[in-house]
Amino acid sequence: MHEATREMGDLWVFGYGSLLWNPGFPVAETRVAILHGWRRSFCMSSIHHRGTPEAPGLVLALDHAPEAACHGIAFRVAPDHAEPTIAYLRERELISSAYLETRQEVEFTDGGRQGEVLTYVIDPAHVQYCTLTLEDQARIIAHAVGGRGPNDEYLTNTATHLHELGLPDPDLDWLVARVRQIKQG
Repeated sequence: MHEATREMGDLWVFGYGSLLWNPGFPVAETRVAILHGWRRSFCMSSIHHRGTPEAPGLVLALDHAPEAACHGIAFRVAPDHAEPTIAYLRERELISSAYLETRQEVEFTDGGRQGEVLTYVIDPAHVQYCTLTLEDQARIIAHAVGGRGPNDEYLTNTATHLHELGLPDPDLDWLVARVRQIKQG
C-alpha cells in the first residue's frame, strides 16, 4: 500500500484550487476543512496548464505561512480508488515538480475533528515559485492562456466555487474584479 494511504484508512485529498471544481477522481464524501499554517496563493508560475514557457500564467498553490489558515474541501476518495487517484494526482499536480506531495493534518469544520489529507504544496526552492503583488498577479492572469485554457477562467472558477461553498477568499475576489477591469481595457 502506498505511503499516503498507510495508517489513515480512507484516502482524503485536500482541495483549495482547481480540485474544488474539477477533482478528476471518484469522490465518496466531501467536508469543509481548514489547513493551518498554509495560505492559498497565486505563487506558482504556470508553464503548462494556464500559461506557456514563453508567456507563463499563474496557478494557486499552498504557500507556507505559520499564522495563516486555508479553507478548502477534504475529498474522501471512493473505496478501492486510492492507488489510481494517487497516480492521477501525481500526473496532474507533479507535471513540473513545483509541488511537493505531503500529508497534512486538517481540521474538519463539522465538529473540529482532525484528519490527515494528501496535500500538494509549493516548493519554495523551485524555479516556478514566485511572490508577486496582487496587481502583478492580475496583469498576468488577465492575459495568460495554457493547455487547459485561459488563466482568468481558472481564477473565476475557483472564486465562484469558494463562494458557493460559503468560503469566499478576499484576495481572489479582488483579483476577479481587477482582471475584469484589465480585460475591458
